Amino acid sequence: MGYLSPESEAALAALVDAEEPLHRLAAIRTAIAALEADPATLGAVRDARADGADWPAIADAAGLGTAAAKWRWQGTDAEIASRVEAGRKRSARPSSVPTDLPGMSVAEAARSLGVTAQAVYLRVSRGQLRAETVELADGRKYKRVFLDA
Repeated sequence: MGYLSPESEAALAALVDAEEPLHRLAAIRTAIAALEADPATLGAVRDARADGADWPAIADAAGLGTAAAKWRWQGTDAEIASRVEAGRKRSARPSSVPTDLPGMSVAEAARSLGVTAQAVYLRVSRGQLRAETVELADGRKYKRVFLDA
């Protein structure tokens, strides 16, 4: 398979040689990651586009949605690298909302007041409720409502 990178070829060889179930599982995941990162994947997409394939056909061949295929492979190498880096930064963030923030979330305030979240935002814009945006060190921002106003 001369079109694959040495890393992908090594991962596939390790998969073929893996006999124990846990080693096989690890080898499968390593091979998937190596093939996803392999320049041959992007090369195949670009060749398909040059041959006239549209994005829905490429997405179907890759087992992805059209938007996901475009996100992964559309544009220049620099544009693709930029999107991948932005995705890495997002995935490095914690996924849960911190519980030690001051005040209440908009949803909590809405439940407490017996109104909708939209009504809370309206009261904030009218000055009837005090709210602040709290920004964490990792860039996440949360609107916090204070019912003491």
